[in-house]
Amino acid sequence: MLWLPLLVSLLIAAVTAPRVLAELERRALTRENYRGVAVPIPGGIMIAIAAIIALVPLTLLFNSTELEVFIGGEGIIIYVFGMALLGLIDDLMGSAPVASGDGGLPRGWRGHGRAILRGEFSSGALKGAGALGLALFILSGPRLGGIELAIATLLLVTTTNLFNLLDLRPGRSIKVLILLGAGLLIGSRELEPLWALGLFLGPILVFLPFDLRERGMLGDTGSNVVGAVAGLWMVMTLPTGGQAIALAIVLGITIYGEFRSISALVEKTPGLRGLDSLGRAHA
Repeated sequence: MLWLPLLVSLLIAAVTAPRVLAELERRALTRENYRGVAVPIPGGIMIAIAAIIALVPLTLLFNSTELEVFIGGEGIIIYVFGMALLGLIDDLMGSAPVASGDGGLPRGWRGHGRAILRGEFSSGALKGAGALGLALFILSGPRLGGIELAIATLLLVTTTNLFNLLDLRPGRSIKVLILLGAGLLIGSRELEPLWALGLFLGPILVFLPFDLRERGMLGDTGSNVVGAVAGLWMVMTLPTGGQAIALAIVLGITIYGEFRSISALVEKTPGLRGLDSLGRAHA
């Protein structure tokens, strides 16, 4: 039963993804990407839709048998769906089109901080506060001490945010998640997180070819989900020491992204450039 949530959600996503993206386009819910091409957004809402639908057969199976369909699934579901909602708010009220610069809207920690100081609404600040609240809610308990809770919470929140920063080119954030997940699986030989996260991994994998072919854009809705899955995967797999190292790396990349262009760094690094453009319709 290990692959059941992943398989069910993947099959449902394969059916729903084209319909959801077509409906977004029909309603003119599009945004220009880095090449100036209008792409349906938030395509990442498909991930949440497929996962919600997949809960129907999976929960019925859980209730009618003695099989454990999810391991620690309640907290995971709360955090990922909560981050999808916060991302959707950001897509509707906060994100600026890629092709038009910052459009006068706050971007990054500094931009959102300045907006708050001016007394303006900041969807990014809302997302940060919401992510912190959700992370504390699902992680708090007797299992983690003060330091362990602080490290796990910060790792989860900052990783979710980092994947939002990475999602500036088609397929990039999902590729990073795949590489991270493969490394965690190989390094730990622990399959339990895969079982627990499969509900969302299936739709994420289905969305990858749509993302690469510029047929849908994750948006903050989708990149939040991808980042949430990545953060949860690390928290569920790594010991506290490993989480502290991962947190330092995530913070380092995030701070770099605040002052420098991650895309420019990728473009001038041959190995990264090749991996980043792999499978993309317009490399």
